Amino acid sequence: MTERIHSTAVVDQTARVADDVTIGAFAFVGANVEIGAGTTVGPAAQIHGPTRIGRENRIHGQACIGFDPQDVKFRGEETSLEIGDRNHFRELCTIHRGTAKGGGVTRIGDDNLFMVYTHVAHDCRVGNRTIFANNATLAGHVEVQDDASISAFSAIHQFCRVGRHAYIGGYSVITQDALPFVKTVGAKPACYGLNRIGLERKGMAPETIDRLETAMRRLLRSKGPLDEILASLQADFPDDAEIAYLTNFVETAARGVIRSLPGRKGARGGG
Repeated sequence: MTERIHSTAVVDQTARVADDVTIGAFAFVGANVEIGAGTTVGPAAQIHGPTRIGRENRIHGQACIGFDPQDVKFRGEETSLEIGDRNHFRELCTIHRGTAKGGGVTRIGDDNLFMVYTHVAHDCRVGNRTIFANNATLAGHVEVQDDASISAFSAIHQFCRVGRHAYIGGYSVITQDALPFVKTVGAKPACYGLNRIGLERKGMAPETIDRLETAMRRLLRSKGPLDEILASLQADFPDDAEIAYLTNFVETAARGVIRSLPGRKGARGGG
């Protein structure tokens, strides 16, 4: 024990904890856990292994990190959780390790915010600078790409993707891939246009935002075959990296993408 580790905390002898890590009262750090420099573990938080946590993370009270996956096929095999740097895990959020059939690893990048009661299930991939509002939930095998925001009480179906700079509105139910750069909202989700405010806040150039606005209108409103729409975007914007990423995202969508517009009946998937 040190002055940085509370006397009531339990730290397994196999855990590798940097010298300046702070661990609060009644916290638990289990076997095969690695915690990087500058990290704070709050009171009654629990970290199970195998889990590797990077530098300067903030794990608040009663957060549950690295627990067994909630998968009926899990049989206790060794799987892991990998967390990058400068993430914030607020009270009572739950982050689970991977499963053998899902690759064995759940991965979280850098500079993410997980608010109260958020959940990241087994085998998920979370990028950098994402925001999960209260009770946002990922099922297994979900990918959330950089700079995406998932609002309160929203749920993402297993094997879905949320694209870069996407905004998922509160109480949404996402059962197909959510397009990058777009506001997707609702229990029967629809696209409410470009996430212009979010893109501006992230420092994207105005001319790039304008090109994305044009491309997105064509993607969402054109009535022709999806492959023809994508081909036309690639031809008209041959040197635009963001639009190339957008068209590739749609082309590689295993579950299709959400393209419905507000007030229109029926989803229009693609991929």
